[in-house]
Amino acid sequence: MNEPRAGSAERLLALIGEHRDTIRSVLDGDQHALLLDRLRALAVAPADDDRSVRRALQGVRLVLLKLPPGHPVRRELESWRLAVTLPGPETVAGAQELLAWFHLPSPACGPAYEPDPGRDRLLGQPALSAAEAWGRCGGAPPAELIRLRGPDYHDHYPEFQFTPAGGAPNDVVLEINRLLLADIDPWGAAAWWLSGNTWLGGSPASLLGRLPDHRLVGAALELAEGE
Repeated sequence: MNEPRAGSAERLLALIGEHRDTIRSVLDGDQHALLLDRLRALAVAPADDDRSVRRALQGVRLVLLKLPPGHPVRRELESWRLAVTLPGPETVAGAQELLAWFHLPSPACGPAYEPDPGRDRLLGQPALSAAEAWGRCGGAPPAELIRLRGPDYHDHYPEFQFTPAGGAPNDVVLEINRLLLADIDPWGAAAWWLSGNTWLGGSPASLLGRLPDHRLVGAALELAEGE
């Protein structure tokens, strides 16, 4: 009988990423919710706390062993002992990105990005990755934050939405994003923020902190009520 191979944190997260669509489809509702809970535990584990990260990884693995016997993730995990190599900050960051993926439509549900010069311009603006956004928010980013999915299916959170110097989401941005229905039409909301506005005298994103918040809210309200 072959001795089980040592797995690694990186391989475990890669397996989930590679097979996230079938994982979501074959686990029942309670099992999938438990997997998300275990990924959340990993995502918020202190990266320098070896024991917490290893315990969270083991929790993720145990949920995945509930997959059907023929599933490729379970088949590979059964050949492991989870004596993972020393996890580090990238393990926690990887869990954060995976968790963001599980909360979004997957490529199998239809592309979230279509080549378009306007969208390419928006994606070219300074932005945070999913893991960086999780870090700034101290957990799952609020639904009001604009989240743009690029052609590589990675998420981009436009940087203007966060306060300077590594801060949290800007409250007035969240208020305006709610008016713009950013959770339903993130591209439209991003275009409003990052395009010139003749009434305001510049792009709203560039005027954050330079114009009174109520003027920015008023401009967004006028657009929302006009529709």
